[in-house]
Amino acid sequence: MDKLRNYDVSFSGLKTGKHEFRFEIDKEFFQLFDTEQEFTNPRISVDVLLDKHSTFLEFEIKVNGTVELVCDITTDNFDYPIENEIKVLVKFGEEYDDSEEDVITIPSNDHAFNVAQLIYENVALSIPMKKISPNVSDEDLAILEKFSPKENEEEPESDPRWDALKNLKNKN
Repeated sequence: MDKLRNYDVSFSGLKTGKHEFRFEIDKEFFQLFDTEQEFTNPRISVDVLLDKHSTFLEFEIKVNGTVELVCDITTDNFDYPIENEIKVLVKFGEEYDDSEEDVITIPSNDHAFNVAQLIYENVALSIPMKKISPNVSDEDLAILEKFSPKENEEEPESDPRWDALKNLKNKN
């Protein structure tokens, strides 16, 4: 948990207004989370813009960089560009609460806000479900199409036992 402190944004000594913070993210950052990643070799820069107000904080977190993915078709590694942005409103209250989508409540006596989880989620949401390398050839795609299951567009034949019931429904 101490390593996540590197991602604390201290706001207690800051004046009201806009402030910028920058973080460089690599594989060590993702190792702080006990989850398995679908990517390797992340090279990501994170720009955090804090707009401090007297009663709340506005965070804008932009991630920009690349990660290495494994192509689902060819199993070759390729670099995938990551570019995403999220906005979060942080307000003060009794206790920590992140049950709302874009609003996080932190205790009134906190002096810093940790952005590590938001950065992690921002990057994770940027990874596509289908990982297809830009180097996939038309030949590979043709082979994939050849062996893909075909959709059956034929309408199933109706069961004659139910046809009589359908006629009853249509009469009413």
